[in-house]
Amino acid sequence: MTAPATAAAARYFVREDEITGYHPANHTGTLNKRLIGPETVGAKQLEVLVGHIQKGKGALPHAHPGIEQVCYMLEGRAVAEVGGQRQELHPGDSCFFPADAMHTFTVVSDEPVRVLVIYSPPYEESPERVIRP
Repeated sequence: MTAPATAAAARYFVREDEITGYHPANHTGTLNKRLIGPETVGAKQLEVLVGHIQKGKGALPHAHPGIEQVCYMLEGRAVAEVGGQRQELHPGDSCFFPADAMHTFTVVSDEPVRVLVIYSPPYEESPERVIRP
């Protein structure tokens, strides 16, 4: 039995060093690399990226209509704010930004932050999928 033609062309593995980074809108000092998403592996329900953020920089206040977001800290320290709550995050910590919730994310460590970010459904850096105050 042979595999379907679409399976032969499917991509399931992605290396960060193979991905071209981009500077997201409404962020400062940030370079993101989209690891898992529609354009890399054909994912339709989620998007995974790794962000590299410089000291004192990060995400200005914004929200994503209809999109949930999770951040998992890999390196460095940052302060996240959402829903009237504020928390300093360290490697191994995570935070959740509900759909439509205004939030910020700011690096407070001397070293840059490396953070894994998951969106569901995919955000894809689409302007119509962000709200700014």
